[in-house]
Amino acid sequence: MTTVKPVIVFDVNETLSDMSPMGDRFSEVGAPAALAKLWFASLLRDGFALTASRDNPSFAAIGSELLRGLLATVDLNCPISAAVDHVMSGLSALGVHPDVPEGIKALGDAGYRLITLSNGSAGIAAKLFSQAGIRDQFESLLSVEDAPAWKPAPAAYNYAAAASGAEPAGMLLVAVHPWDIHGAARAGLRTAWLNRTGGSYPGHFEAPEFTVTALTQLPAALAAA
Repeated sequence: MTTVKPVIVFDVNETLSDMSPMGDRFSEVGAPAALAKLWFASLLRDGFALTASRDNPSFAAIGSELLRGLLATVDLNCPISAAVDHVMSGLSALGVHPDVPEGIKALGDAGYRLITLSNGSAGIAAKLFSQAGIRDQFESLLSVEDAPAWKPAPAAYNYAAAASGAEPAGMLLVAVHPWDIHGAARAGLRTAWLNRTGGSYPGHFEAPEFTVTALTQLPAALAAA
């Protein structure tokens, strides 16, 4: 009997993109680099809250508004509008993690269909992958901008399933975020946690089917299963 390979759905922000340079963007406008992590966590928090109230917010709009609030009390080296623009433009200047090109190409060579599903912009994802030389490996780049809701709402994963012509059970989400793993599992997808930091997985979330510490390990893990 032939086993049908799952459609692999990748999260983008932090899973494939290396967001560590965002700290430099904050430093360049005179703000503490540590604000980058607080800003991104706050962006996700507010996006999730709006999703829970059945809104579908703009990632960029929330990000910009939160930046204005965070930077309002900082002694910046430029006008606040310029600072917000400088930080937000950093999202389109990010690169991928070192393991991503090899891992993505290996999965493509193994015959997996590859797509992305991001709470961010599909345009930024396209630029990211084009610069990394792997855009052609992805069948489609999906964003919740075109879905009924942000991840981890079930509607986001169902949108990806419908867009790719697959059933949720025939898809595998790959993400660094346990909340994304949990949401995908609840929506019926298989899951793989990319544990880049060596941390422990929260017990209050649905456990992943696979755990790897680098994307290059995923093809072998899937083959072994």
